[in-house]
Amino acid sequence: MKVALKLYATLSDYLPAEARQTNRLDLEVEPGTTPAMMIERYALPQKLCHLVLIDGVFVPPGMRATRTLEEGEVLAIWPPVAGG
Repeated sequence: MKVALKLYATLSDYLPAEARQTNRLDLEVEPGTTPAMMIERYALPQKLCHLVLIDGVFVPPGMRATRTLEEGEVLAIWPPVAGG
């Protein structure tokens, strides 16, 4: 099934070079794939996966290993951000 992975800020360095311009990688994944599986697949540091969203809806840390992605969904991951 097709989903999109979007990585922001410093996490975009984990995307292939051709996907860094848009921060988006369109993927074919197996049914049952979870955000935790995607984080592991792309070797994203857990401590940097602060804000995880599926189609703009927050996925709490305790649900990242159980909430499965569905066809056409967008998984977006942000590191902790500081600013003022």
